[in-house]
Amino acid sequence: MKRIITKFLAFSCLAVFVLASCKKDEVRVTAQPATGGALAASTTSPALSKANLTQTAITITASPQDYGYKAAVTNTLQIAAKGTNFASPTEVALATGALTKTYTVQDFNNLLLAMNMPSGAAAQIEMRLKSSLSSTTPGNIAYSNVVTITATPFALVSYVYVPGAYQGWNPPTADSLQSATGNGIYTGIINFTTGNLDFKITPEKKWDVAYGIVSGSAISTSGGNISAPGVGQYFVTVDLNAKTITMVAVDAYYSLIGDATAGGWGSDTDMKFNNGTRAWEITLPLISTGHFKVRKNHDWGTSYGVPKTGADGATLASSNSDDIPVATNGTYKFTFTPIGTDNAKAAYTLVKQ
Repeated sequence: MKRIITKFLAFSCLAVFVLASCKKDEVRVTAQPATGGALAASTTSPALSKANLTQTAITITASPQDYGYKAAVTNTLQIAAKGTNFASPTEVALATGALTKTYTVQDFNNLLLAMNMPSGAAAQIEMRLKSSLSSTTPGNIAYSNVVTITATPFALVSYVYVPGAYQGWNPPTADSLQSATGNGIYTGIINFTTGNLDFKITPEKKWDVAYGIVSGSAISTSGGNISAPGVGQYFVTVDLNAKTITMVAVDAYYSLIGDATAGGWGSDTDMKFNNGTRAWEITLPLISTGHFKVRKNHDWGTSYGVPKTGADGATLASSNSDDIPVATNGTYKFTFTPIGTDNAKAAYTLVKQ
């Protein structure tokens, strides 16, 4: 009996020891309140100018947040107008493991303009780093210190104008050529009509300064009228840095055709290229009992209509498509923009005026 009791006590002690060991070996990892990292900028007053679009404007550098253990952290740069307390910030996600963000002059200028900062006036923005654990671990969002940046954005897109015989020599209503980066090189499409090939280039919608032809492709403010090579639509390039102009007949233009238009299925109604919006446009009366399509270069080889499959209400397709219907009689504005390198689809709008 004594031996049985002794064995029982021995086993009991062993069990207590094992349980104690298990409890001791259990390690629990608990997220601690995050300790904010530090954010720094290479400059707090980056200089922005059209002459330095590709140069570095500013580099933002952060140290990582500390959660008390190694964690999968998502880092986002938050940017907001100063004084808004980040109520509606612009957020820029950083790549996994990245703690720096470099902006070129063009990118930083675009950022400010996208935040509705007025061009030509000093703007103040605030930046901070937002860090959060992976989606499987809720909570624990931490923020760095706030850095204030002051910069003056500039209007990136700029225009010159093309008054000429094709539109009555009237600068206020003349077509424009656009420079998307404000680098002094302007492009666009102008449709020259029969007997109306002469024109000039003006920096503003008035005759105070006007460029004309000198010789060859050279232009100057003392030059004579410039003449288009012929009737039709030409892609015009004006380089005010080199003071030159070139004109090339466009290889693609678009028109409407169908019994919803005045010309019916036998005659195209040409659209006009808007050099500002980069879209083909036309405003015309349409008939509700009819339909229409868009043709490239007055040829059925490429035409656009409503996709038979996968229609999203905002794009047309150049193959496997139906005619475009018109809901009610009236005057409509139609806009058309080919999409992608193959131009297999096109964005469009059809709005009753």
